[in-house]
Amino acid sequence: MSSQSRKLFPRGWARKIATVVLSIAATIPSAVAQNSQTATGIQPAQPSASRSVAGTAADVEPIRIGAGDLLTINVFDVPELNQTIRISEHSEAVLILLGPLHLGGMTTEEAQTLIENRLRTGGYILDPHVSILIQEYGTQGVSVLGEVKNPGIYPVLGSRTLLDIIARAGGTTPLAARQATVKRHADEQETLQASLANDPGELLAGNVVLQPGDTVIVPKAGIIYVLGNVRRPGGFVMQNDGRITLLQAIALAMGVDRTASQSSVRIIHKVPSGLEEVSIDVKRIAQGKAPDVELKAEDIVYVPSSVGKSVAQGVGTWAQSAAAAANIYSIVP
Repeated sequence: MSSQSRKLFPRGWARKIATVVLSIAATIPSAVAQNSQTATGIQPAQPSASRSVAGTAADVEPIRIGAGDLLTINVFDVPELNQTIRISEHSEAVLILLGPLHLGGMTTEEAQTLIENRLRTGGYILDPHVSILIQEYGTQGVSVLGEVKNPGIYPVLGSRTLLDIIARAGGTTPLAARQATVKRHADEQETLQASLANDPGELLAGNVVLQPGDTVIVPKAGIIYVLGNVRRPGGFVMQNDGRITLLQAIALAMGVDRTASQSSVRIIHKVPSGLEEVSIDVKRIAQGKAPDVELKAEDIVYVPSSVGKSVAQGVGTWAQSAAAAANIYSIVP
């Protein structure tokens, strides 16, 4: 990058380029290409305040009884003690013969064992066998937000994984990032970072079990824009783990036109002071004489014409045609 020139964007260009980008971004809801992929695998997150997704569904802590849950309690061979009861706001259940018991925070197995011991030690039943089924969760379900086709709240009855809930929400949209965030309801400080990928092995090895009250957020992926003398101008979703290089971006735009000036391709970055332009010789990169350049979200790649005056005089016409023809494309790895 030391040989690449840096300068502030020339006067007048920033406004025209920004107008084109805004025009393209406005087409996102209606012009997304139909080659999107739904969410798949899950990977551990980097160590931080949030906990990584570790282990399979069998390793995750089981769902526990909470306030407002509706329980069906059956005592084997003693139908008189069977009952359906809702846990109070104090996490208690009032049972026949036993009276109030604090069941909140227990798993169904722990609650079954507690009731069996109380029936046995109280002399009510010699060898009791109790089963508990959670019919309804008072904490409602899992909230799914962000880039899914049908955001909303989905009930969690039994064991449900992140992929189950995303599937219930209709899958991800073409603009979805390759990651999701799960915020635990039981612990306001605990979040899980899950990577969404296409590899089936990652899907089966790292799926996470959700709990009632969890919130799933699927953020929007970053977008880069390729404009000018390319065969398919438009925006491209950065779905390959959020990374893309200059040559990859031009390839996604189906290459440059014959009239393109490959020696003066411009990358426009957003900086605190506004916009900054970097001139790149793509021909040298393609020949292996210079390293490829990694792009960032919201970068604009502009491939100018080899005719110098078309850059200075034809920007207005080019901007109108590019904005009219541009789409937002989903990258398929």
